[in-house]
Amino acid sequence: MNQKQLLKLIEAGETSTVEFKQKFSEYEKIAKEIIAFANTRGGLLLLGVSDNGKIKGVESEKGTTELLTETLNNYCEPKINYTIKFYELHNREVVVLKILESKIKPHRLQDYKKKLELNTASVYIRVNDKSVPASKEMIKLMQTSANELRLKKYSIGKNEKIVFEYLEQNETLTVKQLSQIANLSSRRASRTLINLVRSNLLSVHTKDNGENYFTNL
Repeated sequence: MNQKQLLKLIEAGETSTVEFKQKFSEYEKIAKEIIAFANTRGGLLLLGVSDNGKIKGVESEKGTTELLTETLNNYCEPKINYTIKFYELHNREVVVLKILESKIKPHRLQDYKKKLELNTASVYIRVNDKSVPASKEMIKLMQTSANELRLKKYSIGKNEKIVFEYLEQNETLTVKQLSQIANLSSRRASRTLINLVRSNLLSVHTKDNGENYFTNL
């Protein structure tokens, strides 16, 4: 990417794959953005650019790079692949951190635990131009996707039929709604919907607040 391309990118504003930061803030806040990119489609974190796209520049390329490196090494689990580049725009220095979509999702804030604990792990994903907490359903789907655990044979039972019948009359379905209409525990409703996504029978979507809903393909 050259200077002209970067300027055009900045003019377009923040997106699901582009985030601006005027300066390095707290380690965990920056780690959240990095983790969200790695858990979704990858992206670019631009340091030295304000939220409204104004090029402010960083005080020190070296200092900013050291802070980013420390964040990546000590605040993200498992480790995330990245590249860092520097650009001079309008006589100001901008640091660009590039994160690729990870093949070992889900990533979480470092909690020094051997394995991801579903109820306590801080996992983030990218939704539009925001980084939001991932739901338990999304975390489970990331785990199965990373391990290539797609369900090739999945029998359709009573609960699955309820899902399909509901979606014939409604555009979307949530875990809470399925729990109510099928008289299931939240855990059973969640597992039913996750298995249907893994079987490539439903699609999962995420709202701006991180809440999931499911639709027909």
